[in-house]
Amino acid sequence: MKRFFLLVSLIVAGQTSSADIIETEVTLPDGLGKGIMYLNDDQKDPGPGVIVVHEWWGLNDYARNRARMLAEAGYTALAVDMYGTGEVATHPKDAKSFMETALADPQAMNARFQAARTMMLKQQQVAPGRLFAIGYCFGGAVVLEQARRGTDLAGVASFHGSLGTENPAK
Repeated sequence: MKRFFLLVSLIVAGQTSSADIIETEVTLPDGLGKGIMYLNDDQKDPGPGVIVVHEWWGLNDYARNRARMLAEAGYTALAVDMYGTGEVATHPKDAKSFMETALADPQAMNARFQAARTMMLKQQQVAPGRLFAIGYCFGGAVVLEQARRGTDLAGVASFHGSLGTENPAK
């Protein structure tokens, strides 16, 4: 009988909530691009927010799924299109071209990130001082650059992002 109750306890403890995730396509302030906002419908109080920056492929399913996973964990997440075009590459040649075009205009890239940051800070679900940014590959370089610029974020995480910069850390 003890084993039965132990088994039931483990099953109940291992169950996760089935929170509804609200997925909304958004336009960044000043029309600087688009993104996908993910909100956890169960979230009642302001909590952490995360800006998710895609790999060199563009805002594809991988980045969107990462943002959704964060929302499922209780974060408010914005998967932002840093290219501003909505294009997604399927071939490395195209991905390289998209990335090089974006990197050639650091002011536009910074403006797009700042627009995403502004949008997140206006979300009532995001607590003041609890906005983070994560990026993958190209996106990792983007969030590291924001850290070097001194952008007001609670933290950044770069997953296999480039470390090179023309802008040394402040």
